[in-house]
Amino acid sequence: MTKHNENPHSHHHNEDVPSLAATTELNDLVCGMTVTKSSPHHIEYSGHAYYFCSTKCLSKFNQQPEKYINPSKNSETSADTSVPGSTYTCPMHPEIQQDHPGSCPKCGMALEPMMPSLDDDDNPEFKDFSRRFWSTLPLTVVVTVLAMFGHQLGWFTMATQTWIELVLSIPVVLWAGQPFFVRGWQSVINRSPNMWTLIGLGTGAAFIYSTVATIAPGVFPETFMSMGRIAVYFEAAVVIISLTLFGQMLELRARSQTSAAIKSLLGLAPKTARRINTDGTEEDVPLTHVHEGDLLRVRPGEKVPVDGIVEEGSSSLDESMLTGEPLPVSKRPGDKVIGATMNTSGALVIRAEKVGSATVLAQIVQLVAQAQRSRAPMQRMADLVAGYFVMSVVFIALLTFFVWGFWGPQPSWVYGLINAVAVLIIACPCALGLATPMSIMVATGRGATQGILFRDAAAIENLRKVDTLIVDKTGTLTEGRPTFNKAVPVEGTSAEEVLRLAASLDQGSEHPLAEAIVNAARERGITLSAVNEFESGSGIGVRGIVDTTKLILGNTALMQQENISIDALSVTADALRMEGASVMYLASDGQLLGLLAVSDPIKQSTPEAVNDLKAAGIRVIMATGDGIATANAVAKQLGIDEVHGDVKPADKLDLVSKLQSEGRIVAMAGDGINDAPALAKADVGIAMGTGTDVAMNSAQITLVKGDLRGISTARHLSDLTVANMKQNLGFAFIYNALGVPLAAGVLYPFMGLLLSPMFAALAMSLSSASVVFNALRLRKSK
Repeated sequence: MTKHNENPHSHHHNEDVPSLAATTELNDLVCGMTVTKSSPHHIEYSGHAYYFCSTKCLSKFNQQPEKYINPSKNSETSADTSVPGSTYTCPMHPEIQQDHPGSCPKCGMALEPMMPSLDDDDNPEFKDFSRRFWSTLPLTVVVTVLAMFGHQLGWFTMATQTWIELVLSIPVVLWAGQPFFVRGWQSVINRSPNMWTLIGLGTGAAFIYSTVATIAPGVFPETFMSMGRIAVYFEAAVVIISLTLFGQMLELRARSQTSAAIKSLLGLAPKTARRINTDGTEEDVPLTHVHEGDLLRVRPGEKVPVDGIVEEGSSSLDESMLTGEPLPVSKRPGDKVIGATMNTSGALVIRAEKVGSATVLAQIVQLVAQAQRSRAPMQRMADLVAGYFVMSVVFIALLTFFVWGFWGPQPSWVYGLINAVAVLIIACPCALGLATPMSIMVATGRGATQGILFRDAAAIENLRKVDTLIVDKTGTLTEGRPTFNKAVPVEGTSAEEVLRLAASLDQGSEHPLAEAIVNAARERGITLSAVNEFESGSGIGVRGIVDTTKLILGNTALMQQENISIDALSVTADALRMEGASVMYLASDGQLLGLLAVSDPIKQSTPEAVNDLKAAGIRVIMATGDGIATANAVAKQLGIDEVHGDVKPADKLDLVSKLQSEGRIVAMAGDGINDAPALAKADVGIAMGTGTDVAMNSAQITLVKGDLRGISTARHLSDLTVANMKQNLGFAFIYNALGVPLAAGVLYPFMGLLLSPMFAALAMSLSSASVVFNALRLRKSK
């Protein structure tokens, strides 16, 4: 974007041609908006004229003019590829933060932006690993085939085959495996041993040993001859690198979904706003150019651009994204409006009050981001255990090398090298690395067939420990769609006539309540009459003429405004409200005709689901944006004792935090955008598949059918999966407990038994295979 108001020197040349000066397009240096010299917001600075779109931009320029005139001098990192203003952090170690991409110095994991944007491209590391993997996979396959079947094929002498394996392995190890060696070296420098330490040492040792065996086979004793050559292990090195690359690609692809919730939230905000200028003209401007105090027009069907206050007009706004309330909220002059909410009917003029990061939507984005960055203590403990495991293996390998070197039979140092390599290869954490992911892969596949989508391993691991469940009402316990309940007439008319007149009148309305009434009449085969002189401007009801009769339909406030007595049906109305229904009154010529009730029905599966959860000892809490009377009515029907009504997104987040501080393991079940921060903060977030994408992206578990009974099913699967993971880890540790001492040669003094790197690699493969086969048992377990 051009930072100068065109060429500063050209401004003076154009000022003697007024018609041209008024139409020349320039750039506002502060926000980048296109302006002309007719703009009243301008200033002379250092002999040049600069023009701006508003007093806000002019004021910012006055404070730091050089910052905007020479931006390149104010940016020391202009050549950096990082996104300006972005902070990058590690998913496993949130305390690691820097202003540019890279890898975590503690665990080697790629850093990712704390606040992703809609303009983010695919993860560059995923692209890099994909290129390395697919480019070298054919070489890995060829080396492996030669190692396993080369002597049977007889195409080359064994010495020639060894050189071919070396040449083919070099690109795989030195290029494809380069990131692993870099991370392994960083783990040594930073004194934070991790899986990259072992992978770097294991593959590096296998490759170096095999390279020496190829170039100088004479240094090895004849006992290491195998099929006419000194045994080499190029295939072990290349297979480990290829498998690790593939595993990293899967992990990076999964991790990219963690920012999907925030991107969904960012996508809610409209890209432009219709600004009303001081001269009365209107123009569409980018949202970034809207300032506090600007007048904005919001037409029917458009989203409110920023938080503000209504100056003119009246309408109904769909605020379900924030409040969870399924019914649009009436807005009149003086009422507050929230950015990204949908204007359903009338036109509004609003005055911007909060823009940019100050809006409610931006704050929800921040809440979700912070909740996603928080990590459970168990993960840090796992890192600690892995660090000790790595250090132990490295220590044993070094001890093996020196013990054999000083006290072993001749050639003692060769024996020491071979046995140390065997220790590193057999202890390479493939089985440990596969133990959890394989169980998770199988469990997630099985869960998907049952309508349960798990987003990560932590969700499966933690769900079985949950003792408290917070549930949203609208769309979670209930259907989330208003449906007609009943019509109650006054004496002298009928329920069918009340429904017919109300539905005929509501044909002109787009309100969800009206839609429910019209649909109910049509389902009952009631013939509707045409409506004339329809009005819906009051925000509390509608008016019109049906069959020459003047009708009004609305809430208690409208009836009071028209001085219409509702005493005859007030008891009935209160009873319906206590059942969670919304009530509207129908009147004609100053006389009440009846009332209509519309409600959000409880899902048929909800009572059974709540009973199952309570039977399992789980404390069930309802938290909803709906009014407390409606919430209590629903809770009473379901037997839920603890209810929180009129709660906002931050309140739900605070409730989760409070329960967690009490030592509770908290699950949160919801379906709306307003649930997103709490879903992300909870130990386990559970989203309804019938809800919003943002809720599903924020949650660790999605119930595709929106059926809460899926939670009980998911908990059972969680129990099975954790048990399976423990079995897999047990296999992995048994292999290491038996294999490492064997590879180190502890049995040699007693039985003359040594484990060559070839058998070490085979044992490593068997340990991985046992883990895979055990995990596959999950598919058929009950």
